[in-house]
This record gives sequence, C-alpha cells and structure tokens, in this order.
Amino acid sequence: MTRLSTAFAKAHPALVAFITAGDGDTAANLDALVAGGADVIELGMPFTDPMADGPAIQEANIRSLNAGTTTADIFALASAFRKRHPDTPLVLMGYANPMTIRGGDWFASECNKAGVDGVICVDIPPEEDPELGPALRSAGIDLIRLATPTTDTARLPAVLNGASGFLYYVSVAGITGLQVAAQTSIDEAVARLKAHTDLPIAVGFGVRTPEQAANIARVADGVVVGSAIVELVATHGVNAAGPVRDYVASLKHAIVTARKASA
Repeated sequence: MTRLSTAFAKAHPALVAFITAGDGDTAANLDALVAGGADVIELGMPFTDPMADGPAIQEANIRSLNAGTTTADIFALASAFRKRHPDTPLVLMGYANPMTIRGGDWFASECNKAGVDGVICVDIPPEEDPELGPALRSAGIDLIRLATPTTDTARLPAVLNGASGFLYYVSVAGITGLQVAAQTSIDEAVARLKAHTDLPIAVGFGVRTPEQAANIARVADGVVVGSAIVELVATHGVNAAGPVRDYVASLKHAIVTARKASA
C-alpha cells in the first residue's frame, strides 16, 4: 500500500486540495490543508503558460514566479512537508517543461528524494509517456492521468495504460475554476470510468461549495478543490493559513456527512 492508496482507502471519499507552490506562505498553507482535513495534497508547480488553468491559478502562477520560485524551492517545500507530515500524500501538478527540462530521470529522482507520491502532468498525453512515465514508475512515483468529458470509450484504455494512484476526472471541458459541471453528467461519467478501472476516481475543476463537494462525494472516490483555495491565498496573502484551514474543514465536513448519509 502506498500513501496514496492508503489515503483513498481510509477516507473514501478523499478530499484532494490544491495550492500553488511559492504563492503566499506555502509551508503554512500546506499545514493548514492538513489541519483542515485534506486527505491528499496537490502542490502546483508554477509555469509561465498554464494552459489548463483559469484566472485564479494563472494569477497564483504569476505571483509565485514573480517571487522567484524555482523547481529547487518546490522540492525543498515538498521535502520539509514530508518531514512534518509523514503520512499525507503529496502530488506535484504542473506542465511538461519544468518536469522534463533536466530529463525525466532527474525529475523522478528528485520527487523520490523529496517524498513526493505522485505527479500530474497536464500536457504530456499518453502517446508521449516515454518523456516522463517510465522514469516516474521506476522511481516508485504514481503517474496520475486526466480524463475529461471528451474522453470516450475508445480513448480511455490509452489514458489508463500506465496510470496509477488515482484517475483525475476533469468535470468540465474547459479551464479550472470558472465553470461548474451538472451533477448528472458527473454521476454518469464516474459510473462509466469505474466500469473500466479499479483506480480511485477523483473529480475536480469548478468545485467550490461544500454542497457541490457533498454531491460529488456521493458517487466519486475523491473531490478535488483548487481555485477556491488559491483565491483565499490571493485575498489573505501571507495570512491565508487560518481561512484556508476553515474553508477546507467546511468541505471535509460536507464530504464526510454526505457519504454517511448515502451509506
């Protein structure tokens, strides 16, 4: 059992929380996510052209890069987090360039040394898996793939081939944070994905309110929340830890309550 598989088995459903590395007081915000009840943490690697992200995360990327955040800084944050939180899974999420510029083997090795559990690379499709996939797998790092509303039955086997950790279902055909998918479409998509894989299915993009989180928790194995947390960091700056903890706690309460009600 890995940290990720343990987290999904234990929480069921898991709350997966995202923040951008280098935006605000990242160490304090990571601790706040754990204190609020996040089961899995995604740490965004800032990039100059975050094509999948909406305004909130784009602006967080800019703030982080303007502050001088480097890949070395991100691994230092991850390593320090692992010392403070030995059991909470940490996933790096980002884009191909920062992950592959020194070679996939280097990146995978650094992930392993820092105690990173998984990687989501938004812009390496399954066809380009050799760029990063073999290196991550040989280092014991889960490669978490994305499925979308346009991932049909013919495409799904390619997405699942070599995927591990969990499957991230992007609930809208668009960018993070702005749109909200109809719950019926999420229900149908999760059922379809579960027919093809035993990996946990986590649903994200556009999840903001405890009510939305609760509705997704009734059908999925995980609920991913990012932009709404990043907006709290934008509003509160280096003092965001308290508001982040309280917001995450409200999501966690809704998720736990929803799953108990449907049990």
